[in-house]
Amino acid sequence: MVSFLSSSLRLFLVLLSIFTFSCKDNKSVEEETESTNNDFIMYQPSEMANFMNALYAYNQGIKEQITNGEVPTHMPLDLMTLHSAEMTKGKDRSQAWQNVVDVYIESQKQVADSLSSEDLKLRYNAAINNCLACHKTECTGPIPRIRKLLIQ
Repeated sequence: MVSFLSSSLRLFLVLLSIFTFSCKDNKSVEEETESTNNDFIMYQPSEMANFMNALYAYNQGIKEQITNGEVPTHMPLDLMTLHSAEMTKGKDRSQAWQNVVDVYIESQKQVADSLSSEDLKLRYNAAINNCLACHKTECTGPIPRIRKLLIQ
């Protein structure tokens, strides 16, 4: 009988230890899963950031046209979106931004003005320099990228 109790006690202790350790492992797996889910939050660009990327792509295409000797004739983008697009969180339309945006819009329109007598390359670079002027005061990150748009 003593051996039966001893065997039963051993079996009970083994099962208890397995159950105890397996519960701890489940908690750690749940914690790991929870922490890794938080690590993969995707960045969602604002409406303004998306529009700025579209402007960059547009100007890159215009630069290629000008360097190939072609004359751009229209603007497919609605530049008035600059006044209404949702800004990146933590950013507002400052007075400096307000002062530059209308000048930029006008200079961008002049690039596509086929009746202008001013050199196309100068008009284009003026528009890109307006981008740079704004980004020197507001969002400095893309300045190196914008400088690549200038025609030398």
